[in-house]
Amino acid sequence: MKKLFVAIAAAVTIGALGVGTTVHAEDQTIAQIASADPQFSTLVAALGAAGLVGSFDSCDDAKTTVFAPTNEAFAAALASLGMTAEQLLADKELLTSVLTYHVVAGEVDAATVVGLTEATTLSGKTISIKVVDGGVVLNGSVKVTSTDIRACNGIIHVIDGVLLAPPSGTMPETGSPATTIALLAGALLALGAGGVTVARRRNVA
Repeated sequence: MKKLFVAIAAAVTIGALGVGTTVHAEDQTIAQIASADPQFSTLVAALGAAGLVGSFDSCDDAKTTVFAPTNEAFAAALASLGMTAEQLLADKELLTSVLTYHVVAGEVDAATVVGLTEATTLSGKTISIKVVDGGVVLNGSVKVTSTDIRACNGIIHVIDGVLLAPPSGTMPETGSPATTIALLAGALLALGAGGVTVARRRNVA
């Protein structure tokens, strides 16, 4: 009976996240895995422009969980905002704020994610988490498309949108261009008022 319960729980977890396997690359860092995967080239460029690659390039780093937007996710966000990748990469302060909002301290695997309602990011703001129609959705609209890509210094979960946190801390759905523009405008206003500047994440025991 116990084995049956464990099997059912595992099946529910896998079904909810829409994945069937766990990728292990535990001799590589998060930065190495992302750099080797073409779908993350914009994310890697953004981390480099923000000076954050060093936060993910050593197996001795404190473990983190990265919700990683694909190139398509960045392209959609830029198109909605009427920005080029070059314009975004040139704004180090905004990049840092956005990127640290995609990282959670510690290893939060798929089995843990489905049991959460929110997670606090390194930016200090939270991401909402829901299981909707058999899949995990962040902040009301961003879907988790692949999970548990394991590195020596943490875990990567792939997402299909760029997460943006408004200054109020309340995250409405981010699917429409108008909402995305409003969220970025709010982020820019917050940065102008002091914002979040992080050169390197704090180590977490």
